[in-house]
Amino acid sequence: MGSISEISQSTAAPKQSRMAAWWKESTVYQIYPASFKDSDGDGVGDLKGIISKLDYIQTLGVDIVWLNPIFSSPQVDMGYDISDYYDIHPPYGTMEDVNVLADGLQKRGMKLLMDLVVNHTSDQHPWFQDAISSVSNPRRDWYIWKKPIIDKDGKPQPPNNWRSYFGGSAWEYDDRSGEYYLHLFAKEQPDLNWENVEVRKAVHRIIRFWLDKGVHGFRMDVINFISKDQSFPDGAIVSDSKWQNGSAHYACGPRLHEYLQEIGAILKEYNAFSVGEMPEVNDCDEIIKAVGFERGELNMIFHFEIVNLDHGENDKITPKNWNMQELKSVVSKWQKFMLENDGWNALYLENHDQPRIVSRFGSDQPEYRELSAKMLAAFLGFQSGTLFIYQGQELGMPNVPRHWGIDQYRDIETLNHWKEVVSEGLADPIVSLGEYRLKSRDNARTPMQWDGSANAGFSTSTPWISVHDDYTTLNAAAQLADKHSVYHFWSTILGLRKAFPDVLVYGSSTSFPVSIRICSATCECQIAAEWRLLSSTFARGLSHGPPLQFSKIKSGGIVLSNYPGRRSLKCISEEPLNLEPLETFLWLEDMEESSRL
Repeated sequence: MGSISEISQSTAAPKQSRMAAWWKESTVYQIYPASFKDSDGDGVGDLKGIISKLDYIQTLGVDIVWLNPIFSSPQVDMGYDISDYYDIHPPYGTMEDVNVLADGLQKRGMKLLMDLVVNHTSDQHPWFQDAISSVSNPRRDWYIWKKPIIDKDGKPQPPNNWRSYFGGSAWEYDDRSGEYYLHLFAKEQPDLNWENVEVRKAVHRIIRFWLDKGVHGFRMDVINFISKDQSFPDGAIVSDSKWQNGSAHYACGPRLHEYLQEIGAILKEYNAFSVGEMPEVNDCDEIIKAVGFERGELNMIFHFEIVNLDHGENDKITPKNWNMQELKSVVSKWQKFMLENDGWNALYLENHDQPRIVSRFGSDQPEYRELSAKMLAAFLGFQSGTLFIYQGQELGMPNVPRHWGIDQYRDIETLNHWKEVVSEGLADPIVSLGEYRLKSRDNARTPMQWDGSANAGFSTSTPWISVHDDYTTLNAAAQLADKHSVYHFWSTILGLRKAFPDVLVYGSSTSFPVSIRICSATCECQIAAEWRLLSSTFARGLSHGPPLQFSKIKSGGIVLSNYPGRRSLKCISEEPLNLEPLETFLWLEDMEESSRL
């Protein structure tokens, strides 16, 4: 995998040069409801389960709780297929449970962030049921319908070659009307037609409803897909497949920013927070249009440049070689760009769609898992931006066990890919299974490991997806009791971000090359103390890094280290410094300042 090969230097930014905001200094904790905590023994997590763990979340030190979709849904795509935006999926609970949750968060000084999924709905939503009932129905134009292309045999074919993200064509034929409807995801997830002003008004009503209920903002699912090129041209042919990626014609489409400004105006009324998921775009100019402070669209976005590093040429399951230098380069690029262009970074490495970082960017071998988790926590947690932590990340949970067979996976993306592997010979089955263990979305969806009891304390019955084998030793109860655990390491990072926001939240950074196996970050805060984050971040072929000479080390001490007791709070001399495999520590020059921590 290689290693990070640059030193980055960060300096504190006066808040007047980087406009302060409550959401910038907050840390967000993401909850995947189905896998967090089951309160009623049906094997599925629920709102009462979340409520029962609010003290645990508060103790970690986070400020915002983000819930993945909890709305009524057939659950074809785990809630991202919504059939009613004004009601709760019954296995998760009721609207009253939402009220109790919101009150519980408020009492603990935390806020609530909801998932807003409005590129598409469920095919069971009343809007789509109306639309598909007749070509003359007033809601027909709420979705995207096109006439077929008739082939030489007289059979209908999709209007273009766009591929669905879940495999096959992005168009589904409706026998009754003789037309196709667009679904960039599952056929049960028809895309809304945002060209229709009535659709936009309906979405605005949904947003206001939840803000009026006390929600503090939204994470907006694939929000840059809502505007499509209305000529619906073919996607460029880049593979032998019949279906091609058409994102050039719908990712950041022609009216996207108009639509986002309409939403942004509503959010501004409520002083609400927004983070947009924006896949399929690396154009910096396009992104800054969405997040530039003066534009009034989104507060920040999830870009995909980091999490796509290991994606192959054809799709994410295709193997790809990459190195840690690429990861560092992406981070440096976005840290610098957002500072210079009045934007803001959303800092994340894990979420419900991404594998676990200890397996992906570190090592999940027993002897290195904890070191990897802490090293990556420091790497992420001391960047400038709003920090997002996904459930279980604070424990260092790894990917699914290597022995999992396809029968243990539940994710529609993985299962549809497997069907193509088997039926169409899309790829080598053995290679694909290996890639699922690295990249499947189910890696993030195994149940939260609360303790060493049956089913990891997640449920009293068989969970909807298997619990990881390691729950008896890797669980929240054990880590709460261990002051050197990954959980407490994360808690310390969050405390430092709160104590020193000028450096650790608003700080700027530059980069310059150093020894191939060392990453160092330096932050100078306004009180003239200097911070350095030193990390040995190579995870494959673990060995000692080369010595690194620091010529300007002053007296000071180690504030945080993933090798407890390795070094005391005393001056490091100017002799070359060797870092252990995956070693990370935060060094604060000026001993008087470090003694305050």
